[in-house]
Amino acid sequence: MTDSFPRIYPILDRSFVPDAEKLEFLERLGAQMADAGVELMEYRNKDGRDADVLVEASALRKAMPLVKLVMDDRVDVALAAGFDGVHVDGGDLPVEAAKRLMGMDRLVGTSATTSEELQAALAGPASYISFGPVFQTTTKKTSVTPIGLEGVRRFRAEAGTTAVLVAAAGITLGTAAAVLEAGASVVAVAAAIFAVDDPAAEFLRWKAELGRV
Repeated sequence: MTDSFPRIYPILDRSFVPDAEKLEFLERLGAQMADAGVELMEYRNKDGRDADVLVEASALRKAMPLVKLVMDDRVDVALAAGFDGVHVDGGDLPVEAAKRLMGMDRLVGTSATTSEELQAALAGPASYISFGPVFQTTTKKTSVTPIGLEGVRRFRAEAGTTAVLVAAAGITLGTAAAVLEAGASVVAVAAAIFAVDDPAAEFLRWKAELGRV
């Protein structure tokens, strides 16, 4: 896992996108996030039809030509939209298969919630491993108990020093620095950035704050 990653990994969930004029919204938001300096961003639409998700993803790709874009779950849509990577976990394609389809030069991330899942992910070709939930979250449905900062320290100790670990769920600007200091390489953020009136300005706040960590 030698890829270079920024400290902030925004995840745009479809729930933050209005149905009215959604493509115009996505293009405008994408351009604003790119202008704010976003380097890596994920688009997540768990329930949409493939055709709809492709149109949405293509709008983001058009607005963010230089940003590394990751698609949640859907390798075929990621490829069709020209995304730079895909995130796969339980029930999706195995990481090895996703890597073969995406190409070795593209990102393929996966998730781990237990020590066993972490070790399995470390043994494979994943570009990064997302883990958590760190704190309670309402953005993504999960029955897993939050691991807290102690859990972040444990995951880092078990993963070693070189693995790219992306901490996810419930992380706010007030807790992000502590999560990074506990051992996360990156913090993934959804609602804390995209549920506000000006996500680009909020991202700049995060960037300024975490640049000091």
